[in-house]
Amino acid sequence: MEDHYALATQVGEALRRRRLKLITAESCTGGLIGDWITDVPGSSDYYLGGVVAYSYAAKISLLGVPPGLLAQFGAVSEEAVREMARGAQRLLTGEYPISEVVALAVSGIAGPGGGMPDKPVGLVWIALCAPDFEQAYRFIWSGNRLENKAQSAHEALRLLLEYLEGTPREKA
Repeated sequence: MEDHYALATQVGEALRRRRLKLITAESCTGGLIGDWITDVPGSSDYYLGGVVAYSYAAKISLLGVPPGLLAQFGAVSEEAVREMARGAQRLLTGEYPISEVVALAVSGIAGPGGGMPDKPVGLVWIALCAPDFEQAYRFIWSGNRLENKAQSAHEALRLLLEYLEGTPREKA
């Protein structure tokens, strides 16, 4: 796996070039994406911050995810992760126009427990919500808890970089 510092540096440079700001909404990664982004000196130029919304209550009250959506689809779903990203993107609209903010959201089952037949351990959804693009991506990792978190954070930054470089993935 590519060095997370190098990847975060590339993301930062691309955000600067595009004059965009980043905000994150993290569940299973527990703030790891934000941690990696802020390892880079000068990241305050483009990183607005993040919300670690681990519980349903946090997803509802901090990110505006509708309770009915969570009841119907669960937190580890395309529908939920898209709402998390949209909610994050709207958080600071009083300070930054939504046209300048990109949001990344991650929700998944890091393990070792918590899996179900239709939602196994390692299942992760990542959403990218940008002014001109929105997509959600599904992955199933096979590592331990820490490996699954790291793979999720890495892939979220990789997807963001692809978008910023003008080659966004349609689906994964």
